[in-house]
Formats: sequence, C-alpha cells, structure tokens
Amino acid sequence: MKRSLLGVLTVGLTLLGGCNVAEPWRATLDERMPAYGHRNWIVVADSAYPKQSAAGIETVYTGADQLEVLEAVLGAVDDAAHVRPIIMLDAELSAVTEAASPGVERYRAGLDGLFGGRETRVMPHEDIIRRLDEGSKLFNVLLLKTDLTIPYTSVFIELDCGYWSEEREAALREAIERR
Repeated sequence: MKRSLLGVLTVGLTLLGGCNVAEPWRATLDERMPAYGHRNWIVVADSAYPKQSAAGIETVYTGADQLEVLEAVLGAVDDAAHVRPIIMLDAELSAVTEAASPGVERYRAGLDGLFGGRETRVMPHEDIIRRLDEGSKLFNVLLLKTDLTIPYTSVFIELDCGYWSEEREAALREAIERR
C-alpha cells in the first residue's frame, strides 16, 4: 500500500512540475541557474572526480549519463540570457586511446555533437583545477557527478556574462582610461 501511494505521489508531483523526483540533479540545476552569474562554475564530472571540501563547491550525484547531463546543462545555460559558457576540457583527453579506455572515441564524438560550433578551451587538467579552486574561494560551483568511467572527461564550465562581451568590457576600460 505504501509503495503504490508513493508511486502515485511521485508521478503526480512530477506531472505538476512541483518537483523533479526522478532526477533531483535537474531540479538543483534549475534552481541554481537564475542565481548563478559570471564567475560561477558548473562541472559535469566523471565518476572518479573527488568530492571537494571547499565550502563553495556543491557536489550532486546524478546517476545519469554524462552526455545527457552535459546536454541539460548547456541547454540551461543557453536558456539563461544573463550568462554564457566558457567551456574547458582536459588536454589529456585527446591522448586517451580506445585501447586504454573503451568508449572514449564515442564519447569524443558525442562531445563534438553537443558542442557544435561552441568555442572550447583545452588545457592541462591541473591548470583547470587550479582555476576552479581559486574561483570556488569566492564563487559557488555546482558539480554534477556522473557514472562515466573514462578518464579526463570532466567538462568545466565557467559562466560569463551573457549580455556583456569581453570586447565591450575592453572598450569600456579603454574609454575609462582615456578620461
């Protein structure tokens, strides 16, 4: 009796949009996006990524496919007019072979499909971690941990202002200096 009542409540709440019982990570993402702005981070991590102890880093286990989570994150960022993504990938990923880690070629093809023409920055893993650690001292990070078991596949997204470009900022700084 309890099980069937719980099932009915779960389906009812999900249909009403009251909460995302099936995928709480999506509810967390949806809740954080309006509050996040430039300098916040969203990381879509592989299964070996550690739970970090910095107070600004919130880790949520998704239990989901990494490309599915990444697609949802990119969609949420695209739908938010106030931010745009700065996507960073580990340089080491390009050296991981199919023989060493089966599925890596399919994963890289999936990334290419999701990113389309988006600019991505590729840098050594430790450099990205250093940037993330520095950022988490002042700004919140949402880390969505997936079940992927291929090394160097975490995708790091630093949010930037969606309605103010680097070029506009540079022009503004230049105008201020000319005064």
